[in-house]
Amino acid sequence: MFDIGMQELILIFIVALLVFGPKRLPELGRTIGKGMAELKNAMYGIKEQMDSELHDIKEPLSSALGGVKEEIDSELRDIKEPLSSALGGPDVADKPDQETTTTNEADTAKDSKDKGVE
Repeated sequence: MFDIGMQELILIFIVALLVFGPKRLPELGRTIGKGMAELKNAMYGIKEQMDSELHDIKEPLSSALGGVKEEIDSELRDIKEPLSSALGGPDVADKPDQETTTTNEADTAKDSKDKGVE
């Protein structure tokens, strides 16, 4: 996290021992530990609150998006049915265009011959 090695940690401990003394050092350690625990709990609380707020925002948006998707799907079905019956196939829009596929294969073969690849 802080990229502190063993030597740096020992140096920090020695400086703290010299500054605060051997009697106050355990008390200082407890105070720092309690402060770190409170900070961790506060960060967890903030994270939970943010997740709750995001969920409250996300839920109506996803339900609205689902409604829009349903409307688009029904409109597409309304358009596909008359077209497929007029063209005489079950689902013409769902089949790949065979002419385009054949043209693309011919173009690929021509390009490879131009490059000298067989």
